[in-house]
Amino acid sequence: MCNFMPPLIAQALERQCSNKEGWIAGLMEVLLASDCGVELGVAFPVSPGEKLLRGEVRGVRYYGFRENTGKPEQYDPALEQDMGEILRDFQPRLLHCFGTEYPHTLAAMRAYGRPDRSLIGIQGLCSVYADAYLANVPNVIWDTATFRDWVKKDNLLRQQEKFRRRGQWEQEAIRLTGHVAGRTEWDRYWTAKWNPQARYHLLQETLRPCFYQGEWSYESCRKHTLFMSQGDYPIKGLHYLLDALPAIVSEYPDTHLYVAGNCLLRSGITGHLRISAYGRYLEEQIKGYRLTEHVTFLGSLTGEQMKEQYLHCNAYVCASSIENSPNSLGEAMLLGVPVVAGEVGGIPTMIAPGEGWLYPGFSKEETGQREQISRDLTDQVLAVFGQQAQVTERTQKARTHARQTHDGQRNLQQLIALYRELTAEE
Repeated sequence: MCNFMPPLIAQALERQCSNKEGWIAGLMEVLLASDCGVELGVAFPVSPGEKLLRGEVRGVRYYGFRENTGKPEQYDPALEQDMGEILRDFQPRLLHCFGTEYPHTLAAMRAYGRPDRSLIGIQGLCSVYADAYLANVPNVIWDTATFRDWVKKDNLLRQQEKFRRRGQWEQEAIRLTGHVAGRTEWDRYWTAKWNPQARYHLLQETLRPCFYQGEWSYESCRKHTLFMSQGDYPIKGLHYLLDALPAIVSEYPDTHLYVAGNCLLRSGITGHLRISAYGRYLEEQIKGYRLTEHVTFLGSLTGEQMKEQYLHCNAYVCASSIENSPNSLGEAMLLGVPVVAGEVGGIPTMIAPGEGWLYPGFSKEETGQREQISRDLTDQVLAVFGQQAQVTERTQKARTHARQTHDGQRNLQQLIALYRELTAEE
């Protein structure tokens, strides 16, 4: 069970594919290419107005359950009916839920009722993310509401509260499972805190195939360019990097930042109606720091387009206030891109100081912390730019580490071994 329709199925149904959580597509591909004897069923959300979806593609039986993913803070008991129907039809020997961010994981746990045959894979953790959600954004912005925020009832404080509500469903789901699959010391700590009885299994991610080919080089990159994979809500820390950019630009006037994902800035004739308070704040930073000619928003990118940006940039930046194991960090490491990242959440499990340019990052809201984070971020970016071609000593170590972490065949073998262990007859 996953949070979106996988590309394999979306393409067969001629529907739009999601570029998020690309590692699930990677996992499915290696699973289908192997002769492991697994009969796979995949369930994912579709619009509440649709009928329960079912079919088969390349031997994979698929099911679309009805869920309003636009309001993940709301739990709809009707989800349990769809889950029950899917489970009765497929009759799984094991239920593997990827992620806890949406209430369908709790609905599935309730409908299945077999903790010994239930496995929840941890992606992010809404419960913990909520505490870092505002990420040193000025207090005056927290309760500010633009027209868009007023219509959607969705200013920053309400967004934070929605994460807290999602965290309630998340924690209950984790308490109902007998098994947890994670990747970092951070997710191990939190899931054990909520369910000490659940067995923890280390299960790494296999990323999309395109990131296993190609390698960054200083000679072919665009000098003094930075790349961020997302910046559309405070957790991603774009405001930290915008704080850091003026000092970086003063040293290297040709510095340019490229940001993928949803663009929060105004565009088009209705842009002023659709902008959020955080988006408006980012606009104010860009204009106030005179960065208009130094920042470009790229919009949603495919895997190949993301790869192109990694290979062209001088450094990838993960300025998040909290993360578990961001796919973008793994992708950058696989390609040997210089990485600048805050040591928050599960990131220290993914990358060691000798493999990237790391700084302490967000810990808790306190006076002066934002300025310190931005200074540390500035220093690390300048260190990458200053080392020029010598950066490859660290990037090679990071690449070697990532190839072990994201080894598709090894991860597949571990997954199949775990499936067999959990479904062995007693």
